[in-house]
Amino acid sequence: MGSKNKLKRFAENETFANVVQPPREEVLQGFRYTGKWASFFKNDKPIVLELGCGKGEYTVGLARMNPNVNYIGVDIKGARFWRGAKTALQENLVNVAFLRSQIELIDLLFGKEEVSEIWITFPDPQIKYKRTKHRMTNLQFLDKYKRILKPGGLVHLKTDSEFMHGYTLGLLHGIGVEVIYANHDVYKNEGSPKEVLEIQTFYENQYLEKGKPITYIQFRIN
Repeated sequence: MGSKNKLKRFAENETFANVVQPPREEVLQGFRYTGKWASFFKNDKPIVLELGCGKGEYTVGLARMNPNVNYIGVDIKGARFWRGAKTALQENLVNVAFLRSQIELIDLLFGKEEVSEIWITFPDPQIKYKRTKHRMTNLQFLDKYKRILKPGGLVHLKTDSEFMHGYTLGLLHGIGVEVIYANHDVYKNEGSPKEVLEIQTFYENQYLEKGKPITYIQFRIN
C-alpha cells in the first residue's frame, strides 16, 4: 500500500463514528471508555473483541451473524481496519467498532469483567524465541484477558499455524485451563462452530488454496 493511500485512509478513519483512536498517553493515564463501552454503543449488549483484527473481516462477519452482540476489532494498524470500518458504516452495522491501539494495553482499554468473549484470528505465531513475549496466547496475555473477561468468558484462537495451535494447547493444559474444543483441521473434521466455518478472511482463503489446514481452539480461563 502506497504512503498516499495510507494517509488517505488515516484521514478517513478520523471521520468514522465507529473508529476510536486514543493516544497512548491517554490509555496509560485513563482511557475514557475503559469500563464504559456500553456508553459508546448506547446499550448493555455483550461485548466481544477481535484482537489483531487486520482488515476487520472477522469483526464485521461476526457482527452480521449476531446483531445482538457488540463487536470491537482491535489493531494498531489503522490503514488495515479502515476497510472493515468503512464496510460496517456502509451496511449500517451499529454493533461494530474499531479501536486503534496496541494489544499489550488491552487490560487498560477495557474494564474488569467488561468483555464476554475474545477472538484471536491468524496472529503472528512469533516462532523465534526472542519474540515469545509478543505471542498472543502466552501467560502474560492470558492474564490480561482474564482480567477483562466476564466469569466463564470464552477465548477463540483460529490460526493456520500448527506451531501456534500446538504451543497454545500445551500451555493451556500445563496451567489447567479448560479447553472446551480443539480441532487441527476445521474444514475436514466436523464439529466447529458456524462462526469458525462461515467467516473466511482474505488470508485464510490464500492459506486454503495452498492446502494449509486451519486450526481452532476454544477455551475458558478459570
